[in-house]
Amino acid sequence: MTKEGCVIHFFYGLMDMLVRIFTDGGARGNPGPAGTGVFITDADGKTLAAFGEYLGEMTNNQAEYRAMVAALERAHVLGATEVEAFADSELLVKQLNRQYRVKNAGLAPLFVRIVGLAQRFRRCTFTHVRREQNCDADRMVNAAIDARGRVDAV
Repeated sequence: MTKEGCVIHFFYGLMDMLVRIFTDGGARGNPGPAGTGVFITDADGKTLAAFGEYLGEMTNNQAEYRAMVAALERAHVLGATEVEAFADSELLVKQLNRQYRVKNAGLAPLFVRIVGLAQRFRRCTFTHVRREQNCDADRMVNAAIDARGRVDAV
């Protein structure tokens, strides 16, 4: 479209959107009743999503992986172009950053799923945080296990 010699370009859907996701998975017993917790904010810290889901009986590591899957899926639905993911599972983060190999056959398909989801974003990083820096996601895990179902923002 031109007007008096100027070219005007219209770009749709090209807005950058950085989200920060905090995930946690937990099992009471290992294996035991398990759940996920996800807390997502925008770059300014505004909460975009907070939820937890009961998973039934599984291991803590399986729950940690499933929490990351749920968070990345929601980030994609929200329209994120960049993701900074934080988790208190050192194993999860080191495996996703290729510092540790995934030896557990039950985690391998979840690892592949996360890698595929991460490729949907222009940038996706995985960072380990201490448990006290992940209290919002931890709260969602416990609420989901207690409710034996899905919970939204506690």
